Parts: sequence; structure tokens; C-alpha cells
Amino acid sequence: MAKANLISASEFCVYHNIEFAFISNLKEFGLVEIVQVQQTDYIPEDQLEKLERMIRLHRELEINPEGLDTIDHLLARMSRLQEEVIMLKNRLRLYEDNEYID
Repeated sequence: MAKANLISASEFCVYHNIEFAFISNLKEFGLVEIVQVQQTDYIPEDQLEKLERMIRLHRELEINPEGLDTIDHLLARMSRLQEEVIMLKNRLRLYEDNEYID
């Protein structure tokens, strides 16, 4: 992974005023990915949105890491279901359009 796509975990923690232990705890639950390069921890750029969402939920609603894990699981499931609904609607539309052609 290119270092240009990595954010220093220590800088992220300072910017967001959080302890690294919180991010480490999220990593233990498999909620975020942390990359180590030359004994320095980095957060991949594609993880930032998810991590910032978790920080907001933790701060504003006081949700613990276990709760964040549950929320993440439910959001992923909801996203998969929405994609499935879109796919099924498209298939239905295809069949309905073919019905008028025949």
C-alpha cells in the first residue's frame, strides 16, 4: 500500500482529540484497519469515513465499541439488502418491459 494513501494514526488522534487506545480497540473488533510501516501506525485513507463515523457515534451517543460493532454489522447488512432490492427491481423491470414487447 502506498504511503501516500496512509494517514498517521498519531496525527489523526491529535486532530480528533482521541486516544490511540480507542482506535486500537476498534481494530481489535475488526472495525478499522491499521497498517504498520517502520513501527509507525497508519490508517488507510479509505478507512477515514468509517472511523470518523464511529468517533461521532461514540462521542455523541456514548456508544461503546461493542455497540459500534453491532451498528457496523447492521449497516453493512442494510446496504447489502438495498443492493439486492435494486437488483430485483431491475430484473422485474426487464420482465415487465419484455411483456409489452410480446
